Amino acid sequence: MARWSRGAGGSDGISPAGAGRGRTGIGAAFASGPVLLVAFAFAVMGDPVSSVAYAMEACLRSLDGRLTLLVPTMIMVLGIIVLVAVNYHHLYARFPEGGGDAAASASAFSEGLAFLPLAALTVDYALTIAISVAAGASAIIAYLPGLAPVRVALAMVLLVVVAGLTLFGHGGRAVFALMTISFAVIGSLVIVLGAWAAPVHHVLASAPPPASHHSALLGVLLAFPVGMALATGVEAPSSAIAQLAQLDNTGRLRFGRTTLWLMVGIVVWLTMGIVVLGVRLHIGLPPRNSTWIAGVAEAAVGRGTLFAAFQVSSAVLLLAAASSSFQAGPGLLKALARGGSGVGILPAFLSRSNRHHTPYWGVAVFLAASVLLVAAAGAHEQRLVLFYAVAVFMAFWCGLASMTRFFGRDGRPWLAAVSVTGVLAVGLTLGTDLARGYPIVSLVAACAIAGVLYWMWVRAGRPRGVAQAEQIAEADLADQHGSS
Repeated sequence: MARWSRGAGGSDGISPAGAGRGRTGIGAAFASGPVLLVAFAFAVMGDPVSSVAYAMEACLRSLDGRLTLLVPTMIMVLGIIVLVAVNYHHLYARFPEGGGDAAASASAFSEGLAFLPLAALTVDYALTIAISVAAGASAIIAYLPGLAPVRVALAMVLLVVVAGLTLFGHGGRAVFALMTISFAVIGSLVIVLGAWAAPVHHVLASAPPPASHHSALLGVLLAFPVGMALATGVEAPSSAIAQLAQLDNTGRLRFGRTTLWLMVGIVVWLTMGIVVLGVRLHIGLPPRNSTWIAGVAEAAVGRGTLFAAFQVSSAVLLLAAASSSFQAGPGLLKALARGGSGVGILPAFLSRSNRHHTPYWGVAVFLAASVLLVAAAGAHEQRLVLFYAVAVFMAFWCGLASMTRFFGRDGRPWLAAVSVTGVLAVGLTLGTDLARGYPIVSLVAACAIAGVLYWMWVRAGRPRGVAQAEQIAEADLADQHGSS
């Protein structure tokens, strides 16, 4: 793993260790590979962008439908996302070959601690599949309400289809990038055209929102952790840059940072644009067979072609996010398995791949977990949101704590203060979510998986490479893309 060093003038620099693999000049990479940059960036950001489809509604429900508090709540959510993004901006410089939170945790503390973010990601992948498929079904039902009685069946069919397509290989980054771009463009059109729409005064609300006994400040503090589901995927570039073997370390660093801030910008624009539009149009809690974001789009542009395109693009993007986790999750299990380039902890059968280079047993594991989650939630994504935020924020916390230690060692107090602030904000998010009771299931599941992995690692003789598990998985995923 390449090490980070401080360059002249306090800027971030990269040591040459490990830089030779697939080396190309960065100037040539940007001059000849703008398509690669766009494809990589928009494919990687599909997860957080797709979260726009359900995170705002989750916040509004937690606020008991109080629209006046939705804007400050989402501003708080986006502020924490920016804080976390600053941390990852610097994490890329220290780990330009990939590895993410697991590599940071192992380097800052101990290799065994890497299992906590790896376990959190495992839970996160399963939840991403379940919540994305459920939200995709909700998007379809919002346009075709007649399908509401078969919601669970529809979600199960979508789940099996996505898993099945994964077994036949991957169409490459360009397909996922196109889905993300389509949703961003159509969503932007809805925001802009909706500026001239007339308010509808809660005509979409199924019932008057219940009166809340919480003060405005307490309401926001209780609601913002729910909206932090919007942050899922912010960490993705930190490990996905391992796919860019054709670039040197400097190239991967620039691709990662460009992707990170482009992703944050798009998420902020779509989130605040739709939230402000929904508040201005007075869109209340949606009826059972619709979604809040669908209600905003319908009130903004009517129930015509653009509304249909908005629903289709959001549904397809959500399914793409599920497909991405169907690739990443089994890939991580394969990286930890015995055989091939795996670390040597999990059973060897998890490393077996079909002729499309897909680890089919890993797909089966995540399909089974997702089926159980979708069935338990009745295919309603809003029932899964709280569990989702807990899982991903455990990985965030590990990365932030690691960077705090790095900045302290390097004598960079201002950056250390930023990371400490992030640690506290993420800790507040986790604590508030866990105080609700049932989201503790995600924490218990992640800790249990981490404990089992650690035990298997010790039993296997503490093989090296745990910290690079995400890097191995992403590099293997790049090979799958290239051979599809």
